[in-house]
Amino acid sequence: MKVVIVGGVAGGMSAATRLRRLNEDAQIVVFERGAHVSFANCGLPYYAGGVIEDRAALLLQTPESLAARFGLDVRVRTEVTSIDTVARTVTARDLATGAEHVETYDELVLSPGASPVVPDLPGASRALVLRDVEDVDRLVAALDSTARTAVIVGAGFIGVELAENLRRRDLDVTVVELADQVLAPLDPEMATPVAEKLRANGIRLEFGTGVVSVGADEVTLADGRTLSADIVVTAIGVRPESGLAVAAGIVTGPGGGIAVDETMRTSAAHVYAVGDAVEKVDALSGEPGLVPLANPANRQGRLVADVISGLPVRPRPVVGTAIVGVFSLMAAAVGWNEKRLRAAGRPYRAIHTHPQSHAGYYPGAQGMSLKLLVDPDSDAILGAQGVGGDGVDKRIDVIATAMVGGITASELADLELAYAPQFGSAKDPVNMLGYIADNLRTGTADTVQWHELDSVVDDGATLVDVRTPAEFSAGSIPGAVNIELDALRARADELPAGDIVVHCQVGQRGHTAARILRQLGRDVRNLDGGYRTWLTGQAHAAALV
Repeated sequence: MKVVIVGGVAGGMSAATRLRRLNEDAQIVVFERGAHVSFANCGLPYYAGGVIEDRAALLLQTPESLAARFGLDVRVRTEVTSIDTVARTVTARDLATGAEHVETYDELVLSPGASPVVPDLPGASRALVLRDVEDVDRLVAALDSTARTAVIVGAGFIGVELAENLRRRDLDVTVVELADQVLAPLDPEMATPVAEKLRANGIRLEFGTGVVSVGADEVTLADGRTLSADIVVTAIGVRPESGLAVAAGIVTGPGGGIAVDETMRTSAAHVYAVGDAVEKVDALSGEPGLVPLANPANRQGRLVADVISGLPVRPRPVVGTAIVGVFSLMAAAVGWNEKRLRAAGRPYRAIHTHPQSHAGYYPGAQGMSLKLLVDPDSDAILGAQGVGGDGVDKRIDVIATAMVGGITASELADLELAYAPQFGSAKDPVNMLGYIADNLRTGTADTVQWHELDSVVDDGATLVDVRTPAEFSAGSIPGAVNIELDALRARADELPAGDIVVHCQVGQRGHTAARILRQLGRDVRNLDGGYRTWLTGQAHAAALV
């Protein structure tokens, strides 16, 4: 059996090495257009920033090492220019010499990846991108000259990582983002702490505008302002490299990615596709979509090798688990966010908490903010987000695992998670999300979201702040009445008739207050996530003014 793989890195090399482990006698040929077939593309921003000092650390395997260990025929700087699916051949061009040759195959795996989107703007040819080692070499060369200012177009994961790393190199950095927040997978109140961290470290953020032209040492924004820009990097997303497949008559999906079935087969016989170039099935909607992440690409590479080798496979849809570091913060997400749920008209419940990374009495605990989105009918977990210090990654990973395993939101309360005071709490933050979800599911609690509060109060509800007078005086929601929790039973008669919304700092005391008042016969809801969530939401709105 002869297998030809077009494209290396995550998907292609996972397929090639798994195939070799399963088929010692197979002939495996890998064509890679770039100079490096296996490199740490997620490490590129950190090499640019000097966190990774040794460029060689980015190069995971070479054609020589892959030939020695796996018997692979890897040909770099060789571009596959066409596919004949009837004859089962590909035409490949040596980029150094221009020579072309035809290669036969029994099975073909396409792993061309995705290419950075570069806007069609005057002067855009000066803008750099960051996809491969050659790209980061160009960026580092520019940094090593006289560059003092940088503009990054796009505030997604790559844009934010680059902003941090260029700031580490003492550049004056501005991030320009057409949307009104950083990190689109997060909802606004969860993205706000990330924006605040970037600003606190000297990074300028320009929301709600775009770059309309790139000059020799500046960029011009849509509102006419200019920004000094010795270096310009575009990081506004990627698009699947499906052109080779399209030219061969292979079907693509609604997002332009290569359409595959659950065994990674394309519409052409004996042709498979994996990685960022393919459309993956969304776990919530069941619809195809583009999810350019390393984990699914690696998983698909292994899966397609198993299919070609005749092994049974367990294909799974994707939940889109992702994380990024922003100076001392972690920001992570899985599943859908509230914006997407609302746009799709899908009902949901939102839960905000603000726990510590481990037991508060043990030194070094760091705060975090978690958000869980739940289907109000089935109690299924629709998504989650986390922002904060240590432990955010662990909590989002647990929730991602729960989503894949079909564990409901309320059942998070039942998970037995590792506990010692330096690592967590006896009631882990994930357990606490489950307790809250169960209270909402059973009707033991009812909540109001931060962005709903104004309209609820306008409709006549009384807002009661049950924090201490000292907390209240340090900052409060306009119009709130302060009755400390421990005095609430005795003073409940002071509250006017009608609906009541209670709140505390993060929601826990508010829940206790709501239970007291409900059992006294009052209609009461708790402000989800308390004053802290409301304040973060207000900070997002204020930053846009």
